[in-house]
Amino acid sequence: MSAYGTKQTISVLEKDTGKRADVVLAAALDMSRSAVQQLLEAGAVTKEGVPVSKSMRAEAGDTFTVYLPPVQDCEVLPEAIPLDIVYEDDDLIVVNKPQGMVVHPAPGHPNGTLVSALLYHAGDSLSDINGIIRPGIVHRIDRDTSGLIVAAKNNAAHLSLAAQLEDHSMYRVYSAILRGRIDDGGTVDAPIGRHPTDRKKMAVLREGGRRAVTHYTPVRALVGHTLCRLRLETGRTHQIRVHMASIGHPVLGDPVYGGGPTPFEKKHPALFCGQCLHAEELSFVHPKTGQRVTFHCDPPENFMRIAALLEQG
Repeated sequence: MSAYGTKQTISVLEKDTGKRADVVLAAALDMSRSAVQQLLEAGAVTKEGVPVSKSMRAEAGDTFTVYLPPVQDCEVLPEAIPLDIVYEDDDLIVVNKPQGMVVHPAPGHPNGTLVSALLYHAGDSLSDINGIIRPGIVHRIDRDTSGLIVAAKNNAAHLSLAAQLEDHSMYRVYSAILRGRIDDGGTVDAPIGRHPTDRKKMAVLREGGRRAVTHYTPVRALVGHTLCRLRLETGRTHQIRVHMASIGHPVLGDPVYGGGPTPFEKKHPALFCGQCLHAEELSFVHPKTGQRVTFHCDPPENFMRIAALLEQG
């Protein structure tokens, strides 16, 4: 197994008895079934030293040993992409990311990323803790969500910001237009994990998910919708979108969790280039000065236009 970089051991739980091995491993490793099947076909998954077939049924108490290939970082090239810089100093840079921009390279999105733009702007002055594919990246926001994101320009700043994310002392506040009427604020405290059947989506999972907490407050009633302010206590993938959809108020314009376009979306398609979700406020303790700093940026023009039209009815 010298071609493989790391080894993981997966123990089968009682609830997974009778499931196919590839299904159990995909959920445990947070990988697609096709990727797990490739490992199985390569003989990289064993049970008591014997290679496992993808059709094998798991039993409670089984232990699978998985040999994972080493991660291959791709080359990320600087690109002269304009940045809306809200703040910058020797330690960090805060950017207002537009809708449609991917934060770091991923399959299907090798170019035009925030990382490429940061490399062009800052050169080698970015932290390298997350490797060459995510230099400076401490946290991220979805491609079709706009708003504030902070990148670290050295490793000390990166470690400080990452610790604040971990202990929830970094405050991230979003504005969103949600479907339906919301009269009172509240909190969604529901674990989130990979969707059990659609690996491209996340879902609220009562078992196996990671704790996720979103606080929401209605700001203004719109016709058939509500403008809300949402604060993340945790930062799971697609958290706001999943949580709000789970309580019957998906984010307007969300093609994944919204359940299909609304009549308003069909009437005004030119206004939508993603979900109506904007990272409006970002607050953290500056890694060098020790002082709390807070940054704010208004939602993009199309978001404001949608809100105005919905207010008029």
